[in-house]
Amino acid sequence: MTATQNPTTSRGATTVSTKVVAQMAEQAAYEVRGVGSDAGGVLGIGARKDFHSRPKADVEIYGNTVVLRMNVGLAFPTPMKTALTELRQHLTQRIEYFTGLTVGRIDIDISWLNAEAQGRRVLQ
Repeated sequence: MTATQNPTTSRGATTVSTKVVAQMAEQAAYEVRGVGSDAGGVLGIGARKDFHSRPKADVEIYGNTVVLRMNVGLAFPTPMKTALTELRQHLTQRIEYFTGLTVGRIDIDISWLNAEAQGRRVLQ
């Protein structure tokens, strides 16, 4: 190494797999209040709404850009626009911080709402 070389450019390349980024996204989504996932079951049979497991993520990486797809459930009543904005911001922040990659797109499907946490109202 010469005195003019930057030591960080001569160390090689780092590659982050899509599986690792997907796991990071799943954990980040789990950290957002009111976001849940489908859990259990086979081929959708016997699946239940679950706020104690991580939503699944599908990730593709193009160069340094991450494209993310997630299927989540939300607690009801929750303002969807606010909840999804918070989820997207948290996903972007965590993935970019830990990987150095840029999050280019996040597609989120809401497959269910759960009103059970609110309890039933009884007319009196």
